Amino acid sequence: MTSIAFVFPGQGSQSVGMGRAVAAASPAAAAVFAAADDALGESISSLAWDGPEELLNRTENAQPALLATSIAYLVAASERAAAAGKEIPAPAFIAGHSMGQYSAMVAAGALDLADGVRLVRARGVHMQRSGAGRDGAMAAVLGLDDAAIPELVRQASARGVFAVANRNSPGQVVVSGERTAIDAAAEIAKSLGAKRAIVLPVSVAAHSPLMAEAATAMRTVLATVTFRDPTVPLLANADARPITTADGARAELVEHLTAGVDWVRAVQAMQAAGVDTFVEVGPGKVLTNLIKRIAPDATAIALEDALAADPFDLPFLEGAAHA
Repeated sequence: MTSIAFVFPGQGSQSVGMGRAVAAASPAAAAVFAAADDALGESISSLAWDGPEELLNRTENAQPALLATSIAYLVAASERAAAAGKEIPAPAFIAGHSMGQYSAMVAAGALDLADGVRLVRARGVHMQRSGAGRDGAMAAVLGLDDAAIPELVRQASARGVFAVANRNSPGQVVVSGERTAIDAAAEIAKSLGAKRAIVLPVSVAAHSPLMAEAATAMRTVLATVTFRDPTVPLLANADARPITTADGARAELVEHLTAGVDWVRAVQAMQAAGVDTFVEVGPGKVLTNLIKRIAPDATAIALEDALAADPFDLPFLEGAAHA
């Protein structure tokens, strides 16, 4: 029997046109975009479908657009399966990468869609403001042995605020902090054996101590929103611990702003618990490709591809184990 997990991508997976085809084909998906537009009081759907790209890529726009698109894909898949006399099996786990945690919480019933899109809009605004006056930056480090990461942190931290933001797959980490430390880290990483170190074109030092102001602001915002116990276990970004309560879900959305995302640990924890099929629920294949590197013996499926297939192609619809 197959055991599946739903995983939700974060910022960086957005692209102009995302969700347009699925909304045109699925009344349920179209309703998700309409609800997101109503919640924000503006057409985030038009921005997702038509751009312009530079406006969509702004943090406060990319995040609600991604959440709406991811949930639209999920409900469209359920609708397509039902039309074929089948159903999407309940996942054993749900996990989101960074901002994808909000999409995951909506999917797990911990958070309403309208609250979710409003929260990620606020999150993006507060992230952009956090650390004002301190030049934030991020860099991708490729091909560095995991054993060398503590030394990278030690040396780079001497140059300024520095943290490992994302451990995405073996040999791929993203670091975050003050630009002086990030620029230094790019060279230090190469001296420690990294194949490449690329400073990213961003101005927000996500998942670093520079997001402390955003975390404080979001704690206040999140306290005003109703959370419920998730219907499926979620996994925390920093350490892959299960989140099973409303209070735990709310706390996670504060903590993950300043803590890192250990995606390797999350995937390995789900696989150790019996998951053999991972379904990326959202635009693109970023998580699908990472999972193939982390767990090469598992099946990783991009729901975007399955929805585009005619006939609808989700191999786990037959004989899947329910959580």
